[in-house]
Amino acid sequence: MEDLPLARSGKSALEVAVEAAREAGKIMLDYFHSQKTITRKGEINLVTDVDYRSEEVILELLGREYPDFNIVSEESNSSAAVSGYTWIVDPLDGTNNYIFGIPMFCTNIALVENDRIVLGVTYDPLRDELFRVQSGRGVYLNGLAVRVSGESSLKASLLAFDLGYSVEEGQRLLSLAGKLRNHVHCIRIIGSAALGLAYVACGRVTVYMHRSIYPWDIAGGLLMVREAGGEVIDWHNRPATVHSGEVIASNAGLRHEFLQYLD
Repeated sequence: MEDLPLARSGKSALEVAVEAAREAGKIMLDYFHSQKTITRKGEINLVTDVDYRSEEVILELLGREYPDFNIVSEESNSSAAVSGYTWIVDPLDGTNNYIFGIPMFCTNIALVENDRIVLGVTYDPLRDELFRVQSGRGVYLNGLAVRVSGESSLKASLLAFDLGYSVEEGQRLLSLAGKLRNHVHCIRIIGSAALGLAYVACGRVTVYMHRSIYPWDIAGGLLMVREAGGEVIDWHNRPATVHSGEVIASNAGLRHEFLQYLD
């Protein structure tokens, strides 16, 4: 357990992250049922004016409270280096869900120190569910401590995944899901990697997998799952990092059974 630098206002880093996430959440709610300006970052990768509005609010608050910290954010500076204390921000995770009116999206903020994740906040504004974690201090959902599922059988598990923006990797996941269909209780596509990992941390999802993912999607979630008693590995059974690009999250007891189904 460690004490992180205080903000200029005297608030803790976690308090600042929570405030930023809630402010971004207000913007998402304000525009959820409104007309949105949509542009393309890639063939199937969309971004809205709400992504940018949310990001602006988050970056302004983080920059004001911690002017000496670096910031990596999906929309404006996704290629910035992660060094020293660095905020990693996804202002709106689940943009496709948001665009089509599917109520599964969130904002995601993490703080790392030289690639070591020290805190994370994932906020779902529609449900007013705030997941927060700080290294060595556990995971909380709206103030209540949570743990990963204790399920020991894959056959009784809920498996969730997301396809991402790589057509090839998405197809590989669909093939794997087909292989696993009769070996798990049920399968769900979430549409938000940040929520997928948060749901593993609180026991709603037993196993979550993704093969084409970015640091801002998972930084806080990696710490949440681990602090909640679970594991997050890559496809080669190594501990996942913010740069892994792929994750398998579950409790420790299911890892070996699940890995038997990987190519």
